[in-house]
Amino acid sequence: MHLLPSPSSRAKFAGTFAAAFVAVLVLAACAGSPSAPPAPDAATLIARAEQALGAAGASTLTVTARGSGSTFGQAYVPNNTWPALNYSVMTRAFNFDTGAMREEYGRSRAEPNGGGAVPLMGQGEQRVVGFVREGFAWNTAGTAAAAAPLAVPARQHDLWLATPHGALKAAKRFNATSGTRTVEGKTYNTLAFAVPGAFAATLLLDADNTVARIDSTQPHPVLGDTAVVTTFADYRDIGGTLRFPMRMRQNMGAFEVFDLTAAQVTLGTPVDVAVPDNVRAFKETVATTAVAEGVWFLAGGSHNSVAIEMDKEIVLVEAPLYDGRTLAVFAAANALVPGKKVGTVINSHHHFDHSGGLRTAVGEGATIVVNAAAKPYFERAFANPNKVAPDHLATSGKSPRLVGFSGKHVIADGKRTIEVHELQGSVHASGFHMVWLPKERLLIEADAFTPGPPNTPPPPVPNANNVNLVQNIERLGFNVDRILPLHSRVVPMSELLAAIGRK
Repeated sequence: MHLLPSPSSRAKFAGTFAAAFVAVLVLAACAGSPSAPPAPDAATLIARAEQALGAAGASTLTVTARGSGSTFGQAYVPNNTWPALNYSVMTRAFNFDTGAMREEYGRSRAEPNGGGAVPLMGQGEQRVVGFVREGFAWNTAGTAAAAAPLAVPARQHDLWLATPHGALKAAKRFNATSGTRTVEGKTYNTLAFAVPGAFAATLLLDADNTVARIDSTQPHPVLGDTAVVTTFADYRDIGGTLRFPMRMRQNMGAFEVFDLTAAQVTLGTPVDVAVPDNVRAFKETVATTAVAEGVWFLAGGSHNSVAIEMDKEIVLVEAPLYDGRTLAVFAAANALVPGKKVGTVINSHHHFDHSGGLRTAVGEGATIVVNAAAKPYFERAFANPNKVAPDHLATSGKSPRLVGFSGKHVIADGKRTIEVHELQGSVHASGFHMVWLPKERLLIEADAFTPGPPNTPPPPVPNANNVNLVQNIERLGFNVDRILPLHSRVVPMSELLAAIGRK
């Protein structure tokens, strides 16, 4: 049975690291209450909690909840709260025996500003069906499955830690150690354990042996080791065999990501999750298309990049998602021109899907061009290590070189000029950039316009981001020939105009 993110992760982090990391957690847990009596051993604590919660028989569990939340990593301003959401439903089905989870949710915006795939304010819900098992994550649309490697850490974390019952299963499976901790004057018994390469966690047990809180750490491609606090309250009896918390809250990266109230809890319903063959076989690929002399569109995934040849280097627009995607993009870009490698990376904006490969780019020795307001944020993030799952930056030993700018930034040599302009008035992000190649009349942009399939009719109400992009193009007087979007396909300027209702 495979329960860890990958065989290589298991090999890499087994042994010394796992033991040391658990020891650190246990010392930290005990340090807060020197006068507290010693905690019972871990097996006793687990047995008491399982009896109190009816968790021993909870091999499968399905929870449907509603409430509020936010879009992690999509803040309008760097270091601000994540954009608020309303959850009409979140259903998670867990199979703790096979280490699998299925989640389905519907959510809509509760505030107008900020990023993410949720439709703009008042324009409907985002519906997602996602899965995790054996270190693989994927989403489905109809019957088609699409690999979602970026989602593995968060879903692996929530598989085991989103419910007290799963957390107790994990504590037993991954050899937790016991301790005590005092929080705000109250002393808790604790269970601490680490899943090498996945996460580390400390469960805080209340006097009635229920799980009151879980403090955990998971890896993240932007933030490095990321603190998560999950709290449980209002425990109630379910069907006479189970006690479950009706209210569940989670804080991630210093801001709340959900506050949910359980509407239905079902024990023992079959949860059959099998990893699709195409998900098992997934590898990052990069489709390289020349769009002008010395300019290449690097596609092949959900996020695109653009490589631009300069006199002495390759400039890369966008290092997205995570190590796996950005390393593949670097390999493709570095193979374009003999003797020239990527030396500079331009970041479109601070949202995590578009900046998730910046640590990777630093590890490759590139200089990073970011918005001036985001520069301190990235400097702090890059200084934070990824100890749970060391990433490319951690293993490279490189130090970040960041260039921050406001308004306009120009990269020029005898070969060509690259202009980076800040979009004004966008609801998507503050410090939001588009890249203009004046000689080639090519515009590179992210999220302000994502073309639909060919011949897609314009929406009844023009998308505010599309309208804002046109306004900025006209403000700057650009005569755009083609748009190279960092999602979807290369299109002529006429498609953007058509999308906002202009012929």
